[in-house]
Amino acid sequence: MTLETIQEASQAIRNQFPDFHPTLGIILGTGLGHLASEVQVLGAIPYDQIPHFPLSTVESHSGKLLLGTLASQSVVCLQGRFHYYEGYSMQQVTFPVRVMHALGIRHLFVSNAAGGLNPAFRTSDLMIIDDHIALFLPESPLRGFNPPEFGPRFPDMSAPYDAVWIQQAKTILNDLGLPPHTGVYTSVQGPQLESKAEYRLLRQLGSDAVGMSTVPEVLVARQMGMRVFACSVITDLCIPETLKEAKLSEILAAAAKAEPHLSQLFKRLIEQMD
Repeated sequence: MTLETIQEASQAIRNQFPDFHPTLGIILGTGLGHLASEVQVLGAIPYDQIPHFPLSTVESHSGKLLLGTLASQSVVCLQGRFHYYEGYSMQQVTFPVRVMHALGIRHLFVSNAAGGLNPAFRTSDLMIIDDHIALFLPESPLRGFNPPEFGPRFPDMSAPYDAVWIQQAKTILNDLGLPPHTGVYTSVQGPQLESKAEYRLLRQLGSDAVGMSTVPEVLVARQMGMRVFACSVITDLCIPETLKEAKLSEILAAAAKAEPHLSQLFKRLIEQMD
């Protein structure tokens, strides 16, 4: 990844939509791509038509970049993201965030499907991410080449998730009659799910949910000064004492059940944006 590859990708998007000036980026996780149906779509670009873009290999990720309007904001929506376990480097996983920034986006919403470690959670609950643990990732996406355009060499991560958006999101969930969960999200390499002993360890470290995404994109976004909101859908319960075998069909069904609530949360937050 170089400045030139980022510029080539962003220019290819601009060439197709020269009068479109997005303000918000949205990354949709496993089983959560239907929020895209809420977007008034100006156009869609398959990832394989964007120079240097990775290709999504996960069956529940459609692999399109949507451009349009959502709740009066001009948005670029990643309908399908990339993961380290697919064989991509951390720089490739986060390449779309660099491209979003090059397009002028300074606000980022991120969603994911996650396993719930907090006993208070139930399947299909939403958890507003207020902090994260990145220590189990193989490397930082900020490792290596770091021109000034990327941001500081040692970006601060004392508050990676926007406090105002977190409070607004809690109020929205209350208004919707949903539990306003907040918590710590731990990102791991995958693709295997964790053992009972690993779930116990993560709980002891203070983690409320675990997944295989989000934190790399957030690290890059924050390095570049983007304002970030992130939310997990709890698609399975990872309580060691009552752990059951995880089934992808059930995980996707739990994500689909939560999708309307996530869509409402995102739309109402976007409506309140400055």
